[in-house]
Amino acid sequence: MDHKTFMASLPPKDLARLSQRSDAKGLRHLALHLGAICALGLWIALGGPLWWALIPVQGVLIVFLFTLEHECTHQTPFANTRLNEAVGHLCGFLLLLPFLWFRYFHLAHHRWTNLPGKDPELDSPKPTSWGAWIKHVSGLPMWVSLMRQLIVNAMGRAKAPYLPDRALPRITFEARVLLVLYALAALSLMVSPLLFWVWILPALVGQPFLRLYLLAEHGRCPEVANMFDNTRTTFTNRVLRFLAWNMPYHVEHHTAPNVPFHQLPALHQRIQTHLKHTENGYARFTAKWIGDL
Repeated sequence: MDHKTFMASLPPKDLARLSQRSDAKGLRHLALHLGAICALGLWIALGGPLWWALIPVQGVLIVFLFTLEHECTHQTPFANTRLNEAVGHLCGFLLLLPFLWFRYFHLAHHRWTNLPGKDPELDSPKPTSWGAWIKHVSGLPMWVSLMRQLIVNAMGRAKAPYLPDRALPRITFEARVLLVLYALAALSLMVSPLLFWVWILPALVGQPFLRLYLLAEHGRCPEVANMFDNTRTTFTNRVLRFLAWNMPYHVEHHTAPNVPFHQLPALHQRIQTHLKHTENGYARFTAKWIGDL
């Protein structure tokens, strides 16, 4: 069975129930995630005991907001559309990832998942050597690429097959607003290094953890159209599922992207017998990837 056949076999009432969004569940999850970021940020800012050891933890909390921004492109974390948009823009600001631009990029990835020449995620090849792997996992190429994309967007030169012409003015405006905000953040460093210690440095340190996580989503999967075959679900602990907004259930998400994060475990119960690619933990997947270098 492929993902289309599975979706066709799912009773409409069941799909409607699984697709039910919830402000309460989304806000509760958001409060815990942002609350942890604020609490650790305050501890670091006040120089509490072992504050320096918490910088990587703070970084992981921040960079995994990517999974929330990704969910906001689908309008699924919250029932309220404006709330989805606001949270998506906030995450985009913190991650140097313009939300409007990323929405079109990501929806193209969903439409053409793992298909060379069509999936924009494949424009950056996956690492096949030790040097390429270390470079990729460092996150530095990603930061450079995002900054370059932001500048291109701000100049009104954003061009890609997945970007409709009607969206370009809004994408340009978004990028210019972000550049102004980043300039203000940079100026604040002349007064206080606070943002460096609670946001900038943690994001740099935390990025490798996100790079390793993302490699498991489609890495080592066939370049075919069937979502049951081109995507991987990774079984992991409760903490990482929380940080990633249940996105380790990635086959489930790609099969039914309108199903919100809190319903993915229920969808997994229905879909688990059809999964072709799974892994018991990200450490094990990483070890296999390294073994192939």
